[in-house]
Amino acid sequence: MHNLNINYWRVLLVAVIYAIISQIVHSVSSMLTMSYYMIEEYWPVWSKIMMPTAGPPPMSFFLYSLLFAFIAGLLFAYVYNMIKKSMPGKTVCKGLHYGILVFLIAGIPSTLGYILLINLPIALLLYWALEMLIIYLVMGIITAKLIK
Repeated sequence: MHNLNINYWRVLLVAVIYAIISQIVHSVSSMLTMSYYMIEEYWPVWSKIMMPTAGPPPMSFFLYSLLFAFIAGLLFAYVYNMIKKSMPGKTVCKGLHYGILVFLIAGIPSTLGYILLINLPIALLLYWALEMLIIYLVMGIITAKLIK
């Protein structure tokens, strides 16, 4: 196996930024789509972590969200480091290409799976897909700038 020249501090930095950016995007989106979360017939769909009782998610949900986003950020940065030389263009363009690539192989298939498996309004699932696209594009640019 060849040397990937990984700067682990930068990978960790990307993971922290990923957690922050994704939390911001998800928070803004949840405010815009709150009406979907308030439809009582969909309450059984939500996990006990998110909604152990009727009402807003507890602080533990927020902490799990940050942890899971941090892990996703680690994976995002690590994979970018592995394939960055195959991304066309300069820094910003490389990052955008990477964000689009991740959306094509992760965002679209997961959205299609949600449509098949989860009883939620398709509009909400499309909002979630848009969230993923925004996160992947923004983080693609940031990752490309930090991991050269």
